[in-house]
Amino acid sequence: MASTAAGKQRIPKVAKVKNKAPAEVQITAEQLLREAKERELELLPPPPKQKITDAEELNDYKLKKRKGFEDNIRKNRTVISNWIKYAQWEESLKEVQRARSIYERALDVDHRNITLWLKYAEMEMKNRQVNHARNIWDRAITILPRVNQFWYKYTYMEEMLGNIAGCRQVFERWMEWEPEEQAWHSYINFELRYKEVDKSRIILNGKALVMVHPEVKNWIKYAHFEEKHGYIARARKVFERAIEFFGEEHISESLSVAFARFEEKQKEFERVRVIYKYALDRIPKQQAQELFKNYTVFEKRFGDRRGIEDVIVSKRRFQYEEEVKASPHNYDAWFDYLRLVESDTDADTVREVYERAIANIPPIQEKRHWRRYIYLWINYALYEELEVKDPERTRQVYQACLELIPHKKFTFAKIWLLYGQFEIRQKNLQNARRGLGTAIGKCPKNKLFKGYIELELQLREFDRCRKLYEKYLEFSPENCTTWIKFAELEAILGDTDRARAIFELAIGQPRLDMPEVRTSHLSLFTVWISYGQFELSIDSDDRIQRCRQIYEEANKSMQSCEEKEERLMLLESWRDFEDEFGSFANKERVQKLLPEKVKKRRKITAEDGSDAGWEEYYDYIFPEDAANQPNLKLLAMAKIWKKQQQHEDEEEQEEEEEEEGQQPDPAA
Repeated sequence: MASTAAGKQRIPKVAKVKNKAPAEVQITAEQLLREAKERELELLPPPPKQKITDAEELNDYKLKKRKGFEDNIRKNRTVISNWIKYAQWEESLKEVQRARSIYERALDVDHRNITLWLKYAEMEMKNRQVNHARNIWDRAITILPRVNQFWYKYTYMEEMLGNIAGCRQVFERWMEWEPEEQAWHSYINFELRYKEVDKSRIILNGKALVMVHPEVKNWIKYAHFEEKHGYIARARKVFERAIEFFGEEHISESLSVAFARFEEKQKEFERVRVIYKYALDRIPKQQAQELFKNYTVFEKRFGDRRGIEDVIVSKRRFQYEEEVKASPHNYDAWFDYLRLVESDTDADTVREVYERAIANIPPIQEKRHWRRYIYLWINYALYEELEVKDPERTRQVYQACLELIPHKKFTFAKIWLLYGQFEIRQKNLQNARRGLGTAIGKCPKNKLFKGYIELELQLREFDRCRKLYEKYLEFSPENCTTWIKFAELEAILGDTDRARAIFELAIGQPRLDMPEVRTSHLSLFTVWISYGQFELSIDSDDRIQRCRQIYEEANKSMQSCEEKEERLMLLESWRDFEDEFGSFANKERVQKLLPEKVKKRRKITAEDGSDAGWEEYYDYIFPEDAANQPNLKLLAMAKIWKKQQQHEDEEEQEEEEEEEGQQPDPAA
């Protein structure tokens, strides 16, 4: 038992906590850290300084340090910081050869490490090993030619050593690699420090800084370089070369502003104005805000009222350019643009805008889409004729327009007539007739016939007018106006028989009695009335009888006409005639033919077929119609009976009132 008890390990008893309530004063982690800082518990004492008293101790120290560095390098050769620390420690001991050996070993490990080359070269320069430093820089720029830091430090070293030729040679080698812009500017500044203006110009131009980095700012710097050194003509030439280099499509706002300011300094105000206008015509509006601002300031300072107006016009031109670019088929924008350029620019510019405008042909061959477009051609032709005074070009515009219009689908009589009138003004009657004849043969229209006939009437070519009227009536025999005008022409020419025959043909046309086929608002009764007026105007004994006979025939002809209002108008015209020339019997006769006006109601149907209520309207009942319809007779008799009943009721009411008046008053 004793051995067993002795073999067991006795575990001490843990005292039980009687009070588990939190302490009144709590200790936080922040308090613990603050107390540790105050007591400086984590600070370790510095290692004791080792004092070397003889060469043997020094060698031991060096051996120990070198062994430590070598061990670190052996553990990880790719950590370049270990190599650099090792070399710098050797350098601190003036062991330059050993440091150089370490750098070479490190370069064998990683020859693309920029920091390694820089530290190596700096060590050589610090120890005044110039040739070694040059050798290192040469090797560095050969292996890593795109590291600009090597070139900057190499050129700086040569310049500090006074080796100007060597520094220039390094810059030349550097420029062959076409480095960044700052490198070129460093080369230029180097040459300028030694007053080598011509060599600086060669760098800017001959060495092609502006070609390697053709940004606008480099061209501007080149021009300012020439201006700064007093070469004004050269500076202007640089600006002109820059404008030519970028071309019209890529012209720059900043370049134009710089060029204009340069000319402004030279007091070349006309040149400034030309530069601004040239740029404003070619740069999009959203990219030319600064340009507009500078142009406006310039005109306010040095220009007159006309110059300021030019600025405003240029701004408006830019706005219109943006509009037509955004919507080429917005013809209203083209009209506004053309009005602007016509009032301010030369003929070539106006023609260019017109050509751009008419090139936007409507995509759909429907007349409603062409109505605005065709006026671009008309305005173009009128501009060439009236403003430029170029008849041949005007003729070409008209002919091109007529070739473009799809005449098989639709045409524009206006353009044909304008072309004919233009040829008349040019005293080329044959071309005018040929054009209008082609129009009538290709796409006949009422307006074309009327215009052609009017033209021949003005020329007093009455035989041609007769032929045109004949063709017109063959094309549109239902046109009442044409018959009337044709007859009036014959009457004016004194050919009564021809005029009468034309009227007879007109009233015999069955299509004149059909409202659905008439192309004019005039109808058959108008032809009858014109016929009657024609007979009345003839100086003959029987003119009144002839006119009355025409009215009678017209009334008989129109008894079957559905248009009762037209029939009424005919009878009213006949009544007016009889009032002036007829006897009492004739007047009574016509008066009996006039219709009775009655009010009726009819049902209204909506577009969807539903019932929309009733409406009142007036109808005319002619005596001839009433005699032929029993219902109308019955209606008339009913009206007479109603009137009689109303009359009898009124008489009875009057009698009752009289009897009441004769009775005595009971109160009296």
